[in-house]
Amino acid sequence: MADTEVSKDTQNELNDLRMSDAAVPLYEHVKSFIKDVVNPMSEEFHRLGEGKTDIWSYAPGQLEALEKAKDEAKKQGLWNFFLPDAETGEGLKNLDYAYIAAELGKNPLASESMNCSAPDTGNMEVLERVGTPEQKERWLKPLLEGKIRSAFAMTEPALPSSDAKNVSMSAVLEGDEWVINGEKFYISGAGDPRCKIMITMVKTSPDAAPNKQQSQILVPLPHPGVTILGPCTSSNVRVPKENMLLGEGRGFEISQLRLGPGRIHHCMRSLGAAEKALDLMVVRGMTRQAFGRDLIKLGGNLEKVSRARIEIESMRMMVLKAAKAMDVLGNKEARVWISMVKAMVPERVCAIIDDAIQMHGAAGVSQWTPLARMYANQRTLRLADGPDEVHHMVVGRAETRKYTGEEEDPAMAAVWRK
Repeated sequence: MADTEVSKDTQNELNDLRMSDAAVPLYEHVKSFIKDVVNPMSEEFHRLGEGKTDIWSYAPGQLEALEKAKDEAKKQGLWNFFLPDAETGEGLKNLDYAYIAAELGKNPLASESMNCSAPDTGNMEVLERVGTPEQKERWLKPLLEGKIRSAFAMTEPALPSSDAKNVSMSAVLEGDEWVINGEKFYISGAGDPRCKIMITMVKTSPDAAPNKQQSQILVPLPHPGVTILGPCTSSNVRVPKENMLLGEGRGFEISQLRLGPGRIHHCMRSLGAAEKALDLMVVRGMTRQAFGRDLIKLGGNLEKVSRARIEIESMRMMVLKAAKAMDVLGNKEARVWISMVKAMVPERVCAIIDDAIQMHGAAGVSQWTPLARMYANQRTLRLADGPDEVHHMVVGRAETRKYTGEEEDPAMAAVWRK
């Protein structure tokens, strides 16, 4: 099921979803590291942060605990393995990383502990592929070392940014500087005091073709022209013209590099979140009683557990197939598979977490369990990197083209690439 015809041999290769033998030791190492290092650190991290209300501040000792885990990950060689380049990462195939990312998703701090956390993953890939030597030295190097964090600024409050052609934050070249004006919001990580660089989608060429109007520019943080207003960021910024990535009008092209892998990474980690929610649901149901019986045996709860396991295994096969399609066909040709899992996985994981919340009663929506935070994160993914509706449109149009014989709509291809 895809909009690209492939040979029988290629189809057989797409159906081989086994992890490579070379990746198995890394996979086992990651699982043991999460169990022995990340999980204990995570308990300490959250204990130290109890009572803290500002999500972008850190209580004394929190960052120290996290940095200690990161140092241990470096020491054990568990670092940057999301990168496909073997010189800077492990050189893993997307399929191999899918198995590992599902383990990372079981603990919210696991990815950052091994420097595989969004949005840094996508930003590092962009800088590695299209950054100049100077940009790589200034920003990619400390990101690879885990010394700083980053952000990606695209969404704007005044316009529906699911159509990236609407992006209107202006950037005008004045002498040797880009003058950037506008407002962004929904910028993951921008409020983190460790965030030192923001890749920003701007409009530089309003008179060019629709898919050549936008560019991406590096905005260092903190910056006197950037004001972070709670959940919003307002900009009136001057940055050197050398901060342009790849070239003027190539914003969509850059997005194609990062959003295909980024979308699949989200879905990979979501599988781990679903596994964690199911584990919490079963343990709660088997250790609490009401009306003289274990909760697990009341109100159709066993069926909910069954359906959750069935959904998880169905999603796992879909995500692995999408990852393999990226390895075999390339990101562009695998876009229908990527859109399928991006539309499917967050929605179904939300439903599993919701059932787990229900099993926990009032505690499920409190800070006493991670479920409320997990649900919010998964619900956010139904908007991030393209809303569900855009991905369903990509899949639906690919399906109908099989009957009409029509060529792909360039405008829709551009929408996907955003």
